[in-house]
Amino acid sequence: MTRIFLRFVTILFFSCLFPLRTAAADLPNIVVVVVDDMGFSDIGCFGGEIETPNLDRLAANGLRFTQFYNTARCWPTRSALMSGYYPQQIGMDPLKRGTGLPKWTALLPHHLQPLGYRCYHSGKWHVNKAPQVVADGGFDRSYHLMDHDRNFHPQRHEIDDQLQPPVEPGNGYYTTTTITDHTLRHLTEHTEKYAGKPFFVYTAFTVPHFPLHALPEDIAKYRDKYLVGWDIIRSQRHERLKKAGIVSCALSAREDACGSPYRSDSVPGNLGDGEALFPVAWETLTNEQKRFQATKMAIHAAMVDRMDQEVGRILDKIRSMDVWENTILFFLSDNGASAEIMIRGDLHDPAAPAGSAASYLCLGPGWSTASNAPFRRHKVWNHEGGIATPLIVHWPKGIDKPGTLRHDPGHVVDLVPTILDLLGTAPLKEYQGTSVPPFPGVSLLPAIRGAERVKRDYIFFSHEGNGALRFGDWKALYTKTGEPKERPRAEESDGTVGWSLYDLTTDRCEQNDLASQNPEKLLEGVERWKQLHESFRKQAE
Repeated sequence: MTRIFLRFVTILFFSCLFPLRTAAADLPNIVVVVVDDMGFSDIGCFGGEIETPNLDRLAANGLRFTQFYNTARCWPTRSALMSGYYPQQIGMDPLKRGTGLPKWTALLPHHLQPLGYRCYHSGKWHVNKAPQVVADGGFDRSYHLMDHDRNFHPQRHEIDDQLQPPVEPGNGYYTTTTITDHTLRHLTEHTEKYAGKPFFVYTAFTVPHFPLHALPEDIAKYRDKYLVGWDIIRSQRHERLKKAGIVSCALSAREDACGSPYRSDSVPGNLGDGEALFPVAWETLTNEQKRFQATKMAIHAAMVDRMDQEVGRILDKIRSMDVWENTILFFLSDNGASAEIMIRGDLHDPAAPAGSAASYLCLGPGWSTASNAPFRRHKVWNHEGGIATPLIVHWPKGIDKPGTLRHDPGHVVDLVPTILDLLGTAPLKEYQGTSVPPFPGVSLLPAIRGAERVKRDYIFFSHEGNGALRFGDWKALYTKTGEPKERPRAEESDGTVGWSLYDLTTDRCEQNDLASQNPEKLLEGVERWKQLHESFRKQAE
């Protein structure tokens, strides 16, 4: 009798276990790749001339979202991506120092691990209120690059929350390659120890964020390519974007008076006479400026090129693991290209080769205007140039018509609800004994599967005193950061002073302010933005 009972228990155990293993095997692997300060039209499949064959193939066999948004800045975007909440809801923008995330804030690994996922991080983190990637972020393994001022010998980095020795100069380290190396190590370990489990990989590159550091062989490919100037490059990108059906708006006007949002007066002298503080017409630059500026863009292009090469290594690894068909990959940028001009880290040696570890160069407003083409402005601003990102989604098993475009508006707050939706998992109602508020974003799964359009009420933006609300195809926009001298509109009693209004169906490049023609529509957007801003602020308290 005892033997029969034991046999029954054994059969029952394995009959229960097998379906669980089958379900785990059916769950898609998830890969999120984020780049730093890359413009909307830098990569080839979004109109750029930079060589990005790996990303281009992903787009050709996946989907390109043409109206996807970030938060205009690095740490707010990364906190929104990991949490599913606007950074204002969790005290990340403006950053409330001295406090952690609200107790109810579960990050993506906290949702995935109960389903059997192994979670791996490599690169930038920047969720400042959850400083330890493993202990606070819920990842199983992590390579955390904390030094964003040195691409060849960072001084602060961690493995699994443990501080590592500083990297010595000249040892062959390069940020993008090392971040990929750790991603590959995590995947190798997964294959060896956890092959029956699904995985979540978060690879967060720090390029092409300043300082402009790149490998000499990569710079050489683009050395003279940009001597034609930013005006021609942005016009060419615009034409390719229109031909591809990604945009339909006219090219935005170059804003000569809109320079770096942050700048020390001593910087131009330290960088020499080749620096240009404003995106003026290329033909007005001196020959020295043209050479210097073309070299900076060549380094930026080299950083993007190398990133694409490293993405290729990750893709090859996933193929070798025989999980390619059921791996969904998201690729995006954390904000638009940067107009910033500054010197930090080890400062700048004018005698050092541009792009080397001893140099400290920033892309600046001229080439940022081209990188963000066809849109206006740059990182930090809430204009389309600051908040629009290319989004590539690749999933062989889940996409019916690869190579197509999706014009549904989306935002980084949508990634967590999208991932939970495709896993068939409901959002948590309680975390750490605290009730969890509903996600402000929506699932993009209907658009990914191509079944229907994504329905949403609004997309909210707020950073550094700038604000915007996209509601339907309208966009209400308020500008503060680094605003050039412009004639302000007359005082209005309804509180819409300083706000502008754009119809994104015809004017995504924000050239025609319709505020005076549509005051009721503007007021609708402004009032809704103010309500959300106040409710989000209270939520973070």
